Amino acid sequence: MTDPFDALRMPVTPADPDPSFATRLRARLERALTLPQGVSVSTSTVDVSRTAAPAALGAAIPYLAVSDGRRAIDWYVDVFGAQIIGEPIVMADGRIGHCELALSGGTLYLAEEFPEIGFVAPSAGPTSVNLMLAVPDVDAVLAAALTAGGTSDREPYDGYGQRNAYVTDPFGHRWGLHSDPRPEPAAARHGDLTYASLWVPDADRAADFYADVLGWTYHPGGGNARQVRDTTPALGIFGGHRQPTLFCCYAVTDLDAALERVRAGGGSTEPPRDEPYGRTADCTDDQGIPFALNEVSGTGRTAPSGTEQGDIAYLTLSVADSGKTRDFYGAVLGWEFSPGNVADGWQVTDTTPAIGLAGGSDQPAGIPMWRVDDIAGAVVRVRSAGGTATEAQQQPYGLMSECVDDQGSRFFLGELPG
Repeated sequence: MTDPFDALRMPVTPADPDPSFATRLRARLERALTLPQGVSVSTSTVDVSRTAAPAALGAAIPYLAVSDGRRAIDWYVDVFGAQIIGEPIVMADGRIGHCELALSGGTLYLAEEFPEIGFVAPSAGPTSVNLMLAVPDVDAVLAAALTAGGTSDREPYDGYGQRNAYVTDPFGHRWGLHSDPRPEPAAARHGDLTYASLWVPDADRAADFYADVLGWTYHPGGGNARQVRDTTPALGIFGGHRQPTLFCCYAVTDLDAALERVRAGGGSTEPPRDEPYGRTADCTDDQGIPFALNEVSGTGRTAPSGTEQGDIAYLTLSVADSGKTRDFYGAVLGWEFSPGNVADGWQVTDTTPAIGLAGGSDQPAGIPMWRVDDIAGAVVRVRSAGGTATEAQQQPYGLMSECVDDQGSRFFLGELPG
């Protein structure tokens, strides 16, 4: 009897495998062939959602031993922007037996330690190998590496036609980072703000607060002071001050002549000192407010400051007597003033960042406006970090929030166009 289902049967035809599966399988088998004799591969896997196509192999490929393979893979992906090639090989005991990463146009291999075959991660102390890595921005990558547990071996510096820094990752491997040289910082003009320091009771506490709110990172060092990375103008934090304020340093083209004008106006001066950034002198104005003067060589401003997240976009000098302040700084710095939009408020003409005066204060202080890209998010971060912040308000110049940090320092947040 004829089977009625014969008419429904299809001939047996071999099916070609999915090309992407075939490529992954071939790469996995080829990598498995490189493993030591007697080492078996398990069917366990790790996250390979951040994968890349195989990179070109160089004449020599670094093969790193690490103590924690999964953490190392995440670290190199998150900090250095590496991409996983194929699927890492996981051994029967759970160790990462082999992983390939595409990194800065080349290839990097890594595996967890196999002491039984003499493959071990570096121990603490001096190293005999530097891994040189081209990155888009040395300072930004170094900051990310330090935040993720790396150790700075040499701060960023310009040399050999490039920007350089050295960092040791959490697994003991030392990296030499390099990128194109940074552009020259904007030159200040006479009367501009060249440096500002937050004077606060506790420097560590302030550093944590502003790192959370503004994303500040800091040069190595601690104690009572911090230097903030990559702001224009340059910024610092200095602890041990009961009354919070912003200490300001202004540019002058002739320091000695400016100091004479300070004294003639009723202020006081300290002897000048030579600093890497130029001759500088500490001063006090005729109302007892401390400030500093820094001698600059140029007479023209090359670029505006206060244009990036975390920079000072605007400075308000809250003073007791605005008339005396205008007379003093007009004589010392050549500032000219125009009436502001509030009672006893004054705008200084043509400085960078912009500066204003507010008279009638019983607690004189410098009050910065920090530029932010997302004021709503910044307001939330201020409150989460222990400060206070008003809801953002629309002003003619942009969105503004009035804030106080967790140690009583007043400041503004500004989401500004441009």
